[in-house]
Amino acid sequence: MITLALSKGRIFDETLPLLARAGIEVLEDPDTSRKLILPTNRADVRVVLVRATDVPTYVEYGGADLGVTGLDTLLENRAQWSSAGAGSGLYQPLDLGIARCRVSVAVRADFDYAAAVRQGSRLKVATKYTAIAREFFAAKGVHVDLIKLYGSMELAPLTGLADAIVDLVSTGNTLKANDLVEVERIMDISSRLVVNQAALKLKREALRPLIDAFAQATASQSAEPRP
Repeated sequence: MITLALSKGRIFDETLPLLARAGIEVLEDPDTSRKLILPTNRADVRVVLVRATDVPTYVEYGGADLGVTGLDTLLENRAQWSSAGAGSGLYQPLDLGIARCRVSVAVRADFDYAAAVRQGSRLKVATKYTAIAREFFAAKGVHVDLIKLYGSMELAPLTGLADAIVDLVSTGNTLKANDLVEVERIMDISSRLVVNQAALKLKREALRPLIDAFAQATASQSAEPRP
């Protein structure tokens, strides 16, 4: 049995066409089914639904053979895995090029971020990406106090909790709706295929064709003209 870890939402939706090109169809809709393990049209492949941040952990420790996760999740948890002695069991063979977005710094429209940085001000920054933010601001020589939040990031500058946020940005519409502006782009993000290295050895005959099919589907999709 091959177990694929996915999270609900954009990554799941954009992985489905790649699975279809690999000849795999998920037989139940995660939005209407209460099941956390979904069957596919292949008896030897199943999908497990987990939180986005948990996908690498499931793959790392063998709860799933492979999974799809954002680069932001991989980078944010890199230090945590290293300190725990983990990370050696996670293989990242493919950038699937899906669920594209970016990690950016955003502030209130009336906050002069450039002046604050130029003057060496100590900024309060709210984010769930503390490792990414710490590395980014340290490289710029900007002193920050990081505030860990898990949701409703846009509220932090509006309530005075923080001067800035570091968060994922896709269209920018949510920022605009809350009178925030994007002032720095930290990095571009897309989703990666991750594979358990032990599974790759023990289930090589079953996994290798699936990984190759993902690669071919990704190549075909990227070759298609964008609308």
